Amino acid sequence: MLATKIFARGFHSSSAAYARKVAVLGAGGIGQPLSLLLKNEGKLVSKLALFDIVNTPGVAADLSHIATPVDVKGYKGTEELDAALQGAEVVVIPAGVPRKPGMTRDDLFKTNAGIVKNLAEACAKNCPKAHFLIISNPVNSTVPIFAEVLKKHGVYNPKHLFGVTTLDVVRASTFVGQVKKANPESIKVHVVGGHSGPTIVPLLSQTGLTFTDEERAALTYRIQYGGDEVVKAKDGTGSATLSMAVAGARFAVSLLKALEGEKGIVEPTFVESPVLKAQGVDFFATKVELGKDGVEKIHPIGALSKYEEELLEKCVPELKANIKKGLDFVKSA
Repeated sequence: MLATKIFARGFHSSSAAYARKVAVLGAGGIGQPLSLLLKNEGKLVSKLALFDIVNTPGVAADLSHIATPVDVKGYKGTEELDAALQGAEVVVIPAGVPRKPGMTRDDLFKTNAGIVKNLAEACAKNCPKAHFLIISNPVNSTVPIFAEVLKKHGVYNPKHLFGVTTLDVVRASTFVGQVKKANPESIKVHVVGGHSGPTIVPLLSQTGLTFTDEERAALTYRIQYGGDEVVKAKDGTGSATLSMAVAGARFAVSLLKALEGEKGIVEPTFVESPVLKAQGVDFFATKVELGKDGVEKIHPIGALSKYEEELLEKCVPELKANIKKGLDFVKSA
């Protein structure tokens, strides 16, 4: 363990006494604000390595002026990727091209699949025992790509690979809070499935709140396609970056706390899962209890309403196709 004992202030940290090296691959629209949030987690992070093909040293220099003990270093260009990854215990990967108006997450596949595959190769070589947090879209396909590359190198550990679907949960809490005129921080929505359109299945019936049919339908659609609101509002200049950074940092911090032994940390995340394996779905997002070795317990879906059963039925074939597309990409490369 590359953990150094430090006692430092962290904005959302627990009382953990050890900190680790975290690498962020893709220090752009998502990666920069995400790194800013991690820079403030001095009790959990000792070193922060930022990698991108341009501008990274400047971003790192900017972050390094923030008064926390987290050591920040920027690495630019593929020739510095190995150095960025060496010694990393948690690797967060938001790298890739953003979604533009009219694009689905599947439209991003060709470019982002190649980027994720190359980064997976480097991770397998330099930090095979790290925990990998995949943000690069389409997550339904990029997580299987990453898994397949690690398998090819003989270093795949399903407990260490996560698709970050936290933004769906964050959006669900926000949107339900708006409808119910309640503090979204007090609202917990279990969101299962995948991380695009109809594969996102919000289980509103499990919140303990009541909804009219109209509210339920509108909320479900908004949670599934909330990313489109941001893409349209940014008028072609980008997609969700700040909200995704917060969601990504939330998951990373939860994992870091769990790695240090904090108990009872549960986050929905897209992992290799037995939940729907019988239906041919190898990766699935449900609530996952995090522990000192990553995935500790995968929770079941739980009770569903008839409406949610229908949503899940629509999710399965689409998710299976997304996963297969990722696996086929690696096999054909």
